[in-house]
Amino acid sequence: MMLTSLQNPLIKQLRKLQQAKHRRLQQQFLLEGTHLIEEASRHQYPLHVLCHTPAWGDRHPQLLRQLQAQRTEVVSEDVLNALATTVNPDGVLATAPQPPSSSPQLLPSGVGFALERLQDPGNLGTLIRTAVAAEIQGIWLSHDSVDRTSPKVLRASAGTWFQMPMLPCENLITTVQTYQTQGVQVVATCLDSPLPYWNVNWKQPSLILLGNEGAGLSPQLLELADVQVTIPISPNAESLNVAIAAALLAFEVKRQRQG
Repeated sequence: MMLTSLQNPLIKQLRKLQQAKHRRLQQQFLLEGTHLIEEASRHQYPLHVLCHTPAWGDRHPQLLRQLQAQRTEVVSEDVLNALATTVNPDGVLATAPQPPSSSPQLLPSGVGFALERLQDPGNLGTLIRTAVAAEIQGIWLSHDSVDRTSPKVLRASAGTWFQMPMLPCENLITTVQTYQTQGVQVVATCLDSPLPYWNVNWKQPSLILLGNEGAGLSPQLLELADVQVTIPISPNAESLNVAIAAALLAFEVKRQRQG
């Protein structure tokens, strides 16, 4: 039987997951598109409800057999389009439970990102993708940052989302201080620091602080840092995109540790 009505109670419930408030209330989020569904399966991430069109099922019979969703529904194109946040969905989406909140491990030698008030989901998704590529251990997010389960974050991560431990923090300052007392080097990015980022010893456990796209880091977090570094840029440019800055720092960490 195919679901064709937008008034179906299940469909109405799933549509609410497009909003961060309802993702928190339901403790679920949306996975849209074949690639993310494949990645969830590859990493054995549980799926609650899988919705697909008949055409998608015909195109992906083997994947459909592999998926271990608690509930599978065949839906019309119109219903699928209403559930998805993308303009041209490819015929499948699923709901999944919110990830468990377990703190990534930095000691004895790891490096992580602590992100304050990051607002753009594309930036967070790109940053996750970069962090996985550079073998960063984890990401800490301030409570007022973009929701890590936003569909745009998941898409921008290109499937790497499932590989990166992330921990939302009620109080990011307290979290940073806790790591500092354990001997973790806290490094802040700051435009007017005289110290270029490549002159830092990245072989020790470190937490890299990155701030809001427009305002940067708060004064409280800047003051906490053991080291403030800059990415030297042309005087004709105001600043770098935060995901680009993260990439430069992450791959300098990787270069030093492999060198």
